[in-house]
Amino acid sequence: MTQLESAKNNLITPLMKTIAKIEAMDPGLLCQRIQAGSIAILNNNKHKLKNPCAVGYGLKTKINANIGTSTDHALISEELKKLKTAIEYGSDTVMDLSVGGDLKKTRRQILKTSTVPVGTVPIYEMAVNAEKKYGSFLKMTSDDIFDVLEEQAEDGVDFFTIHSGVTRKNVGILKKNGRVLNIVSRGGAMLAAWMRRNKKENPLYEEFDRVLDIVCKYDITLSLGDGLRPGSILDASDEAQIAELETLGLLASRARDKNVQVIIEGPGHVPLNQIRKNVAMEKELCDGAPFYVLGPLVTDVGAGYDHITAAIGGAIAASEGADFLCYVTPSEHLRHPNNDDVKEGVIASRIAGHAADLVKRVKGAIKWDEDMSRARNKRDWKKQIKLSMDKRKAAQYRRSSKPAQNDVCTMCGKYCSIKLMEKCSRA
Repeated sequence: MTQLESAKNNLITPLMKTIAKIEAMDPGLLCQRIQAGSIAILNNNKHKLKNPCAVGYGLKTKINANIGTSTDHALISEELKKLKTAIEYGSDTVMDLSVGGDLKKTRRQILKTSTVPVGTVPIYEMAVNAEKKYGSFLKMTSDDIFDVLEEQAEDGVDFFTIHSGVTRKNVGILKKNGRVLNIVSRGGAMLAAWMRRNKKENPLYEEFDRVLDIVCKYDITLSLGDGLRPGSILDASDEAQIAELETLGLLASRARDKNVQVIIEGPGHVPLNQIRKNVAMEKELCDGAPFYVLGPLVTDVGAGYDHITAAIGGAIAASEGADFLCYVTPSEHLRHPNNDDVKEGVIASRIAGHAADLVKRVKGAIKWDEDMSRARNKRDWKKQIKLSMDKRKAAQYRRSSKPAQNDVCTMCGKYCSIKLMEKCSRA
């Protein structure tokens, strides 16, 4: 029985109790929201997790870190190091987006090592396998696609990004209206190219019930991917993006009917004044399903600093109701991320998520800020460092500071406002 099926029968499972304790939420309320589809637990029933995770309404905003090999960088050891860094700095989940080297070995090592839920984009392995088998991913068959889904499910993957909304109709809408940047989703582009070459419908859409049969068996959460997401703010909220979202809403309803938990993926590159509308559209068209956003990036000119452009958009999106932020690293659009990029991306997204949690009044969020403020008022440097998201960096900065008086910092020195007001209050 899946978690959704249990919730429909008003059965509070041990996993629900664990999540409720982590989130400081009443188990009954959690169960109701799983039943309604506004919360999803990311946990394959074959994957034992030290740190299980749920995303959705009323919960802390969650952060995902993408790792995985590329065709140019395919060392498993590097990706395992990134995995460790992502978890150390607070990522709630990771996704293995590998396309280079031994994909099975990489995935299985990540699943074995990770203490948090692991997601994948199965179309990547489908394409790589077909390239090896037939000489071109354009020759992959429907059976090739579903064989990979079954194998990854059996391995223990907790959530799948499935681009079922990249249909012939929706790709036609994009082609008719045009864009500054065409399809920027790697999985979306693969499927669009396959459909054009074979003059067939997307198997992940046409045989969606077959997808549901596999994920239901393992209680995998389906992350319905935004293969037509905008890759430029000039393309944001266009007809193709919205058409795909409408399709995802219909598929989400079918998934829930089959007792499959669903989250919806969202854009992409979106200017500040369109973020609220995008979140509201997803919640309306997808019946309140958890919203998983990449950024969104609020400008296209932040190359080298796109973790910041994404954090700005992520904070606004989450404060408006998005539930799950996929990090963006400083190297986005430029190169394969290294370990430092992963750290910076996680920290930036966590700041964005926490800022939104303050607005959403997530239980316990404001207490963290209150404790930090009181520590600053006392000039308690040890506690400030302990409460920092990046304790190592905070400690390093403090050690590098050599104030003449130890109870201040070198920014204000003897003119420390807090210390001055402290003296005034005693006068």
